[in-house]
Amino acid sequence: MTHVVATAGHVDHGKSTLVRALTGMEPDRLEEERRRGLTIELGHAWTVLPSGERLAFVDVPGHERFLATMLAGVGPVPAVMFVVAADEGWMPQSEEHLVALEALGVRHCVLVVTRADLADPGPAAEQARARLNAAGSGGGGPGGVETVVVSGRTGEGLDPLRAALDRLVAALPPPDPAAPVRLWVDRAFSVTGSGTVVTGTLPAGTITVGDELLLAGEPVRVRALESLKEPRVEVSAVARVAVNLRGHDVPERGQTLVTPGRWTYTEEVDVRVSPVGAPRRTDHHPPGDGLGADGGAGGEPGDDLDGGPGGRPGGRAGWALPGRLTVHVGSAAVTCEVRPLGGPLGGPFARLRLARPLPLHLGDVLLLRDPGRDPGRDRSGVRVLAGATVLDVRPPPLRRRGAARQRAALLATALQETALQETALQQTALQQTAAPGRAAPWTPALDAAGPGTGPPGGAVPGTAFALRLHGLLRAADLRAMGVDPAAVAEGAPQPVCDGWYADPGRWAEEGRRLEDVVRRHAAAHPLEPGMPVEAARHALGLPDRRLVAALVRPPLTVAAGRIAAGPAGLPAPVARAVERLRRELADRPFQAPDAGRLAELGLGARELAAAERAGALLRVGDGIVLLPGADARAAELLGRLPQPFTVSQARAVLGTSRRVAVPLLEHLDRAGLTQRLDDTHRRLV
Repeated sequence: MTHVVATAGHVDHGKSTLVRALTGMEPDRLEEERRRGLTIELGHAWTVLPSGERLAFVDVPGHERFLATMLAGVGPVPAVMFVVAADEGWMPQSEEHLVALEALGVRHCVLVVTRADLADPGPAAEQARARLNAAGSGGGGPGGVETVVVSGRTGEGLDPLRAALDRLVAALPPPDPAAPVRLWVDRAFSVTGSGTVVTGTLPAGTITVGDELLLAGEPVRVRALESLKEPRVEVSAVARVAVNLRGHDVPERGQTLVTPGRWTYTEEVDVRVSPVGAPRRTDHHPPGDGLGADGGAGGEPGDDLDGGPGGRPGGRAGWALPGRLTVHVGSAAVTCEVRPLGGPLGGPFARLRLARPLPLHLGDVLLLRDPGRDPGRDRSGVRVLAGATVLDVRPPPLRRRGAARQRAALLATALQETALQETALQQTALQQTAAPGRAAPWTPALDAAGPGTGPPGGAVPGTAFALRLHGLLRAADLRAMGVDPAAVAEGAPQPVCDGWYADPGRWAEEGRRLEDVVRRHAAAHPLEPGMPVEAARHALGLPDRRLVAALVRPPLTVAAGRIAAGPAGLPAPVARAVERLRRELADRPFQAPDAGRLAELGLGARELAAAERAGALLRVGDGIVLLPGADARAAELLGRLPQPFTVSQARAVLGTSRRVAVPLLEHLDRAGLTQRLDDTHRRLV
C-alpha cells in the first residue's frame, strides 16, 4: 500500500536534504533550485519503509514567498513530516506552516529535529513539540507528536525516523477507495505523442484507465496512469498519480479531475470560520525561550467573530477578516469576497463569493489567507488567518434586510439540532465500510472536523443537516453535496418519494399547508371535484408533482389528478335546489325533470356533477337525474313483470316516459341488474 506525506517547516531547515537521505532521490527537479540550494517548486520522491509499505513525499518550499506553493502540496495529504533545525529552533515559517496545517485540519504529524550535529537538539525539540501539541498536531495520541532527532549530513537518526514514519502511516485511517474522485492538479504538462499529463495526490477514490472524468467541468477520458513512475491500470487512494488525458489542453495548477455528478461546482459557499494559531509576538525568539509552551490553539467554538471592526468577523481582540481573501483548498488558490453572517449560538459564519467555481462538498475544509500582506515587509504575524468548514454549497441569495443574521441563526440551529444524529450515522456508516480490525476510512473533511473547525461533536455535515437547510433535495443533489442519501443506518433520512428526500419538519409543514390550500380551493370552487395536483404544486412552490401526491394523507384523497378534502359538501344554493327536486320526486320517483325544469331549479351541468359526487343525486343518463337508490327500486319493480320484458312494459310499471325509461334500463344493464337479450327484450338478473 502507498502512503503520501508532505514536508513542512522553515526555509533552510533541511527538508529536502532529509527527503534525499531517506529516499536516495533528488526532490529538487529545477536547475535553479539545485543551483541556489532553495526549494521553489513542489518536489516528489518515494521510498519503501521497513514494514514494506511505500511512502511518497511531497517536498514543499519553506520560504515565505512560496507559501501558496507549500499550501498546494500540503492541501490534499493526510499527514506531514514537520522539520525544525536544532541550531535555529522555531522560526516564523515554522509557525506559519503549522498554522496552515491547523487551518487545513492536517492532524497527523511526526516532528523531525535536523542538524543535530550542529547544536543541542533538546531545546528546539521541546519548543517545537509544545507548539505542535498545542495546535493539536499530535494525531490524538496520548504522548502527543512523536519526535525524532536526525542529522542529514551524518545519517544519524535516519533508521529511527523510518520506524517513526512507519508508525505514522500505520495510524492513518485507511482511505475510501469507493469515494468519488477529486484529484487536485499540482503539476501539468504535455508529452509529445501522448498529450496532456496531470499529476496530484489522490486522497480518496479510485481512477481506472478508460474512466470519464471532468476537468474544469469538461469531460475527459483517462488514457493512461502512472504511480511512482510505474504504469498502472488502476490507482486507489492514497497515492501520487500521473494521469494521461485525451482531449484537453494543459490545465493550470489548482484545476481538478472529478467524478461526474458527484461534486457541486460552486462560486458561493456558506462556511463556519475558525481562527487558528497561537497569540504571536512580533520579535524573534531563540530556541528554548518557552514561546511554544504557553501558546495554545485559538479559535474555540464559542468565539463570537462578529465583533471585529466594521462588523467583520473578529473573535479575539484585533482579529478580523478582511473583505477580500484568498481561499486555499487542495492545490487551488482562489480569491474571494467575504460577507460576514454573524455568530449566534457559538458559531461564526460567513459567505464566501469565489472568483471561479470549485468542486466542493459539505464538510470540506478551506484555508483563508490574507493576500494583501507583503511577506518581505510585514513580519508581524502569519498570513494564514483562519480555517473554514463548508456548510452549504448552494446557499440562497440574501436580499432582505436582516437576511444575513437570519441565515447565521439557521446554520447554527441546524448544526446543533443535527449534530448528534450526524455523528451517530457517520460513525455507523464508516464502521460498516472499514475492514475488520482497521479504522474507518479517511476523508479530509472528517479528519479536519474537530474543535473550532467543524460542527459540534466532530460530525461532518450530512444528509440531515443539508435537508434542514434546504427542506427538499433530490438524491442526486445530495450526492453532489458529498452526503450519502442511501445510508442504511437506523435513523437515517428516508426518501419521501422516488428520488426525493425531505426534512421531517418541513415535510410535516408541507402536509399541513396542502390540507389548507385544498380546503381553501374547495371553498372558492365548490362545484369542482377537487384541486388539480398541478395547481396544488404551484401553490406550495414544490418542484415535482410526485411530492404533492406523496403528501396526501387522510382526510385528503387524490383521484383522477385532483385532491379532495374528504366527502364533498354542496354549496347552500345547490343543496336547496336538490332538496326541492327531492320533494318533487318523492311521490313520482321515476319522473325525472326535463332540462327546462332543471334550469328553473338552478341545476346546471356543474351543479348536477357536484350533487352526483356528493351522492345527493343519481345520474342515469345525459340530463336524466333521479334520487339515490332509484335504480335499486326500479329493479325491484321490474322483477314483478313476466320475464323477459319490453321497454313499454318497463315504462308502464315504473310510471315514467320513454325519455327516462330507456337510459334507466341502460344504466341497469351497466350495473348488472338487468340483461339485454335482443333489441326489444330484457330480463332481470
